[in-house]
Amino acid sequence: MSTNNILFNFIAIRNAFFSEVSIGITANAFLLLFHVLWFFLKHRPRPTDLAIGHLALIHLVMLITVGVIAADIFENPQLWEDITCKAVNYLYQVMRGLSLGTTCLLSILQAITLSPRSSCLAKFKHTASHHIICGFLFLWLFNFFISARFFISTTATTNRTSNSLMFVTKSCSLRPLTYLPRYTFYVTAIFRDVSLLGLMAISSGYMVTLLCRHKRRSQHLHSTSLSPRASPEHRATQTILLLMSVFVLLYLLDCIVFSFSGMWWKIDPGHLCLLMLVGNGYATIGPLVLISSEKRMIQLFKSIWEKESKCLLVQE
Repeated sequence: MSTNNILFNFIAIRNAFFSEVSIGITANAFLLLFHVLWFFLKHRPRPTDLAIGHLALIHLVMLITVGVIAADIFENPQLWEDITCKAVNYLYQVMRGLSLGTTCLLSILQAITLSPRSSCLAKFKHTASHHIICGFLFLWLFNFFISARFFISTTATTNRTSNSLMFVTKSCSLRPLTYLPRYTFYVTAIFRDVSLLGLMAISSGYMVTLLCRHKRRSQHLHSTSLSPRASPEHRATQTILLLMSVFVLLYLLDCIVFSFSGMWWKIDPGHLCLLMLVGNGYATIGPLVLISSEKRMIQLFKSIWEKESKCLLVQE
């Protein structure tokens, strides 16, 4: 491949990445603003609302952080200090872990919300709001620990010719850990991902079963021409199931791209940019899925607009 083609592909990936980050930051900021306004306007938030707001905050911080990392890859800034490299890369990895954990928690909360009164999960409906804060705290503490390897192994790049360092940005690199710490962190991270994905699969399968059962009952009680509209709980469940599907698809794609990139310890900026483009796709697509299905947004901003209009009329 000629140098011009390589440069063209690199620029195309870079532009796509910054477009993705810009759209993701805007969408997550809008989604977070909606849930903050909904909370402060005396509306009682549902447990899933708290999880979605938490997820929007995580994705917002994650995309801002990855934008800072990308700026150090594509631009020519002054080289970061060692503590800056550690802090930025550590924060990004913590946010990625929290994204997985919060998505799994959202799936479980929706399964509890949808569960019938006869289900063993029904008793958690009224206590979910009280336990969700504990769930958030556990996720933060666990991911602070599990991502510690990036704080330990990230270092400012002082010797660019060293073959023992893995490229992260122009300022930062990863140095390999010794055998025991490296495999301890790897095994813990794999256990986290497999456990959370397993819980996500179980809760999603449970929700699909409940939706199919409800659909059969509706068809039995009503004619197809008079079929009732789906309840808000069922519409929310369908949205979250779509969100789970998007997450799993992009997670698997991220694993595939990372596996191929991991064959070479010295990753170049082009490969790293492609890896970040795929790895942050969920943080951009996820809020768009949630916003497109959130009818309360129109009601909220419409009521705010009406109140502002009445205040202006009174002042005049």
